[in-house]
Amino acid sequence: MARKKGEPECCFDCVPCSEGKISNATDSMECTSCPEDFWSSPQSDHCVPKKTEFLSYHEPLGICLTTTSLLGTFVCVVVLGIFIHHHSTPIVRANNSELSFLLLVSLKLCFLCSLLFIGRPRLWTCQLRHAAFGISFVLCVSCILVKTMVVLAVFRASKPGGESSLKWFGGVQQRGTVLVLTSVQAAICSVWLVSASPMPHKNTQYHNDKIVYECVVGSTVGFAVLLGYIGLLAVLSCLFAFLARNLPDSFNEAKLITFSMLIFCAVWVAFVPAYISSPGKYADAVEVFAILASSFGLLVALFGPKCYIILLRPERNTKKAIMGRGTET
Repeated sequence: MARKKGEPECCFDCVPCSEGKISNATDSMECTSCPEDFWSSPQSDHCVPKKTEFLSYHEPLGICLTTTSLLGTFVCVVVLGIFIHHHSTPIVRANNSELSFLLLVSLKLCFLCSLLFIGRPRLWTCQLRHAAFGISFVLCVSCILVKTMVVLAVFRASKPGGESSLKWFGGVQQRGTVLVLTSVQAAICSVWLVSASPMPHKNTQYHNDKIVYECVVGSTVGFAVLLGYIGLLAVLSCLFAFLARNLPDSFNEAKLITFSMLIFCAVWVAFVPAYISSPGKYADAVEVFAILASSFGLLVALFGPKCYIILLRPERNTKKAIMGRGTET
């Protein structure tokens, strides 16, 4: 009831309650606000639970991203099986088979970690998603960086007086470098989780009648350092591979690495503005898309040509053929 000014008390207007408020009694003088997780019904006579929104496994977008993630994992397993089965062939041995195996395992982890971004955010998924993402990608990029450095070292060792350069890039040194680079990211994630851990958050600012479940990163600086470290290693890998791009074709993995890292960097440069401007579940979808796109880019660019030769052009999978391409060039 809204009384009319200057009129007798019996004169009033019937005014509907505003959104978020209800009145379930006749001739009520005021409206009652709904609790935080509730909203007014269309008739404004009772409160109803607010709708919830998050990137779900049951909606088309979530199903598409989940299917793509599992497909990428399956392709990694298949390629790993091909490489293990043909581990003694020249093209696998010439491309540093141990690091290639480790790179495929890390790519599989990259595909799987994207599943943590789908589903209702919980404390453990919010804490684990970015840590798993950061460590998996650093392990992946570290393998690529070390492979590039080995390519340069092998080429230097083939020149007079350059034999000593290979002693710094033996199997132990390669594994140790990957371990140290990955441990730095693990330390960054640990400090981030201890100091300002990501937490699930119910956001009601986007829609008054809807609760958007999301993970707040906790520390923007921590998230920026995590991405920045991945970017630093990616830029170094791209730089070293670019320097080695004109080496003889027997060392042509540098060309594949250059192309793959350009794809990787392009995806993550485009990710930042898209992530900042995307609200709610679409921010998670953008991050998952960036993870899947960059992972598929690395997988196809680095292992596609090798699988093509192994499976469809076995006559080129010989030491003579590999060295012959370098001679012709």
